[in-house]
Amino acid sequence: MNSARLVCRSAPSLRAGGRDGQCGEWGSISAFLALFLIALFALMGLVLDGGMAISAQQSAYDEAEQAARAGAGALSVDGLRTGSVTIDQQAAIADAVAYTITSGHPGTASVANGVVTVNVHYRVSTSILGIVGMSTLPVSGSASATNVHGVTKED
Repeated sequence: MNSARLVCRSAPSLRAGGRDGQCGEWGSISAFLALFLIALFALMGLVLDGGMAISAQQSAYDEAEQAARAGAGALSVDGLRTGSVTIDQQAAIADAVAYTITSGHPGTASVANGVVTVNVHYRVSTSILGIVGMSTLPVSGSASATNVHGVTKED
């Protein structure tokens, strides 16, 4: 049986351990550094793109809330003439959807029992997570509003 001896071809000062014939773990720091950089980029992506998604989520909710308020303001003229305050369903849906279109993120609206509900769904692009294949993140917001008239509580 022949035994082979490993000899480092680098300068003696670069050898791990400094003894002849032992190369040590030359290059292991490169693998660690590569894994560390991948983990660092993933963490940066979660922080930056996640923060952006949370901000966009709040914006989507705000847009839905304002659109619902716009829809709840569409009162029925015929109802007002008879003395009752009711929402004109078609006008409320049209006003709410028009608001979402104006805000840049078209949504859907519905009216049930005097309550206008608006849903806004869209996607935001990512800055860093696109490197790992997540180029967009979903964002949605939903809000409801009703028209309140008269005195609602005692002073």
